[in-house]
Amino acid sequence: MTDQEQSQSAVQDVAIQAIALTRQFGEVTAVDHIHLQVGHGTIFGLLGPNGAGKSTTIKILTTLLDPTSGAARVAGFDVAKNPREVRRRIGYVPQMLSADGSLTGRENLMLSAKLYGMARADRKERVAEALNFMGISEAGDRLAKTYSGGMIRRLEVAQAMLHRPAVLFLDEPTIGLDPVARWAVWERLRELNERFGMTVLITTHDMDEADSLCSELAILHRGKVSATGKPSELKAALGPEATLDDVFAHFSGGSIHEGGDYRDTRRTRSTASRLG
Repeated sequence: MTDQEQSQSAVQDVAIQAIALTRQFGEVTAVDHIHLQVGHGTIFGLLGPNGAGKSTTIKILTTLLDPTSGAARVAGFDVAKNPREVRRRIGYVPQMLSADGSLTGRENLMLSAKLYGMARADRKERVAEALNFMGISEAGDRLAKTYSGGMIRRLEVAQAMLHRPAVLFLDEPTIGLDPVARWAVWERLRELNERFGMTVLITTHDMDEADSLCSELAILHRGKVSATGKPSELKAALGPEATLDDVFAHFSGGSIHEGGDYRDTRRTRSTASRLG
């Protein structure tokens, strides 16, 4: 195999790639020349304190923000040059509410199916399959505003995976959920990854979640990548008794409770209240 063929093969094996990716807001550099590489079929965790650049990075990767400089490719397409192709191949679950409480779960999914441009003949079956897969079939014809926090989150994941995207992005997928509901979301994400080979990228402040779900991690600090690797390798590098909390504190310059401002706190508590 030639060097060019090896390079092309390596790119094809990558679901998400960022090269010197940078985003500035005036004089503030939110994302500072970061490099990321996420292989196909990986559950990848993006960690960091509030203000580290996680949300900005996800917004760039999901084509919601243009990079100031650098480049990123998702599912084989450049996010700046081919945003429409990227959007066709991704699902995105934001931290804030994305399901419509005035619609039933089934109606929410039917609306998503239309927005994704799914063929009319396929919609009903695919929606029923998604409800069943996420374990909310019995609640499919109830208004979403009557759902528990865990059920809402599963409905939102169902919306994002309805078209079976190559890459699924989730921003704080289990914030505010009780342990049982959190575990149910974890199980569904594992199944999506195993059954469909879906690449999953999550942001989280929950170190148990990152340790349990993610096969690889990147830790951001002040807009830069301060560490990458498998959770087990990152812990081992600090010592035999190290936890992922220790890894986070070491590479982010503080504890998982530091960072953020009043607006961050209000947003997080609002989301927790909504899901709780």
